Amino acid sequence: MKQLIRNFTHNPKNDILSGFTVALALVPEAVAFSFVAGIDPLVGLYGAFMMGIITSLFGGRPGMISGATGAMAIVMVHLIQQGNQVGLTLDSPIENLGLQWLFITLLFVGAIQMLAGFFKLGKFVRLIPHPVMLGFVNGLAIVIFLSQMSLFKVNANGVQEWMQGSQLWIMLGLIALTMGIIQFLPKLTKKIPASLVAILVIATITNLGGLDVSTVGSFIADGGGNGIQGSLPTFQIQIFSLFDTISGHWGLVFSTAFLLAAVGLIESLMTLNLVDELTETRGSGNREAVAQGGANFINGLFGGMGGCAMIGQSVINVNSGGRGRLSGVFASLSLLVFILFASTYIESIPIAALVGVMFMVVIGTFAWSSFRIMHKIPKSDALVLIVVSAITVWQDLAIAVISGVIISAVVFSWKNATMIRARKRMKEDGTKVYEIWGPLFFGSVQTFNTKFDVKGDPEKVELDFIESKVSDHSGIEALLNLTNKYIASGKQVTLTHLSPECQKLIVKANPEMAGLIEKSIDDPRYYVVTDMLDAEV
Repeated sequence: MKQLIRNFTHNPKNDILSGFTVALALVPEAVAFSFVAGIDPLVGLYGAFMMGIITSLFGGRPGMISGATGAMAIVMVHLIQQGNQVGLTLDSPIENLGLQWLFITLLFVGAIQMLAGFFKLGKFVRLIPHPVMLGFVNGLAIVIFLSQMSLFKVNANGVQEWMQGSQLWIMLGLIALTMGIIQFLPKLTKKIPASLVAILVIATITNLGGLDVSTVGSFIADGGGNGIQGSLPTFQIQIFSLFDTISGHWGLVFSTAFLLAAVGLIESLMTLNLVDELTETRGSGNREAVAQGGANFINGLFGGMGGCAMIGQSVINVNSGGRGRLSGVFASLSLLVFILFASTYIESIPIAALVGVMFMVVIGTFAWSSFRIMHKIPKSDALVLIVVSAITVWQDLAIAVISGVIISAVVFSWKNATMIRARKRMKEDGTKVYEIWGPLFFGSVQTFNTKFDVKGDPEKVELDFIESKVSDHSGIEALLNLTNKYIASGKQVTLTHLSPECQKLIVKANPEMAGLIEKSIDDPRYYVVTDMLDAEV
């Protein structure tokens, strides 16, 4: 409780100012991702509000911002389109049935994510290698940059065209001024977030100067929206009467739910790791998974788009001094105030100011050190970094991270497969000892089998595993087959220095092996190892 209170009272000024800055940056992002998904901008704004306030209060770490995201919006598109088509074919046609299906799907998304948190699956984020993390931030920085390109388009006679002439130069000039303020203002003072000052300065210049620039309002209108003026989110009770419309499409709903849950968790946990590094603190992945799931479930009940952690807004928040939970709560409440009361003012904010802020996020997010270390790290790690970055841009984050982990795992397995050794020596009593070094698992079985001369070995053979470990069923089978070959040749084989864990696995697979395992061994190294294993268990 003391820690919770401290998160709200540690530095309220910075958290409030940072939260307000984040709220301004959330508006065009939520609107843009709503257009990507093909839904009303208010649904995206409601989603950003509910995701933000719930995860800020109950999430895995202070300072991290959640809202509607592009990664999840892309996954939603097919479900929404399919639902809309079905709605038009019903005996009593239902408009925007796809949106109702999305709300239903978010209930399952929330349940899946909460279960992941309850079963403590968040810890598996530790298995993500550092090259994958670098590829993730680089790819996401590129994605954020590319997402800003659509803001350089204007509506010309119903067609989206690139800005040209003076309009483009004014846009670029305002972006450059925004970036300059964010870059140099902190050298003068850090009492006010530089991003907030930049947005206010650019808004003042454009309004007082009467400049014809693209604004949040014009961006919404160009996308087919009607503005951000709305009311409080309402309980979507009608979705419980629409379950029968999904008949024959449950496979689509469940597959979309699992994919949304996976994308949301991966992006959130990766963002959590990044914010951990920026703040030199540690958050809870499992708690974040539960909070994300609860937020998505509430989104389904109250008509929000859903979402997950947002790396861009999280970086803005941290860099602006927002380190407590109050920053995320204030950002969400500010967003709600914009929707209810201040839509006119928010719609007048120049898009150039928000693009400049996001460009600085891109610069701050991209791991520029990856260029410097590229020729210093193993080629396999460099390949993983490049592949993850490329797939993040080409496909989506979930596929990129999973691909990077798989490549890293295959490379790791291959390297360990070639590491197994068998040093040979003879005892005074004529026993031949094979001192096994390296892990015995599916990848090293073939090499392991080539180390022994069953026919040429003496009557007594000892397999010493003090520097090795039998790691999986393939390793156990290889060991069983080897001992059976020695026994079939009429020779006596003994297994020494097996850890208690390995002994249990081997005896469980074949109880007769218990007679071949020597347990009374006077070797201090062995006892140290087994004691450590017992302590871990």
